[in-house]
Amino acid sequence: MTDNKITRMQQLGYRKPDDVAEPEQLVFVEYVSGGRVAIITLNRPHADNAITTELAAQLIEVLETIAARISVRVAIITGAGDRAFSVGGDLYQRKNMTKEQWLRQRQVFDRVLYTLRQLRRPIIAAVHGMAYGGGCEIAISTDFIIASDDAVFGQPEAMVGLSAGGGSPVFLPRVLPPGKAMQMLMTGESITAQEAHRLGMVNELHPRAGLMDAVLRIAEKIAENSPTAVQSVKRAVQNGQGEPVEQAVAIMMDEHWRSVVHPDRVEGILAFTEGRDPVFPDPDF
Repeated sequence: MTDNKITRMQQLGYRKPDDVAEPEQLVFVEYVSGGRVAIITLNRPHADNAITTELAAQLIEVLETIAARISVRVAIITGAGDRAFSVGGDLYQRKNMTKEQWLRQRQVFDRVLYTLRQLRRPIIAAVHGMAYGGGCEIAISTDFIIASDDAVFGQPEAMVGLSAGGGSPVFLPRVLPPGKAMQMLMTGESITAQEAHRLGMVNELHPRAGLMDAVLRIAEKIAENSPTAVQSVKRAVQNGQGEPVEQAVAIMMDEHWRSVVHPDRVEGILAFTEGRDPVFPDPDF
């Protein structure tokens, strides 16, 4: 008799990739809103956007291109297809890897997440469907998450004999109560978008059909502001986290004074007094 028992990973929604040719562009980027917003899409929908070495390398290239393009004021990262944002590292690619190959891939993955975290521009995760493992870690490495009401988040690495290594032991306890984060990391249990929103991990929930429109509205609001001020406040938040209060205040004030002497401040105050919307140029640094 055939044992048709469903494994725990299958219960989470994991499946074997569809037998189709890999797309040439594993990550593609679209520039919208006059080039001020970059939409980055992970493009392996046949494999629920599982991350291969090749996809990771393309994502690094896209992020580095955006970092050098001063006209881009906000980035959005999302996943192609109907099922997933990303289910994390592609275990089918990894199954026959040697230890050295694993470690080499890990170096590439680490560079992806480092490049993502170091991006000066604001970056928003638009999450639908499954965000597991490295997919969840990409989402929590952005500045904030907007999700569809069918999104689920999980760190199932321990279920396949791994300790999570893409940032979730560091960042998940910062966006969730530490005990909840620990439970997810230890059990592999996922949480729904509704619970993630209730606990503060997700900023907003939207129906799937309206997700990207909602994220674009937020991105465009940010893009209308001074890019210098937005990037400065991002650095103040990032660099001040975990510091003693007075050190965090000093970091904040350093960024504040940079904005005080910047031309954007002159334009912003002048526009306010003249009763018009300010027009902020692209940053010169």
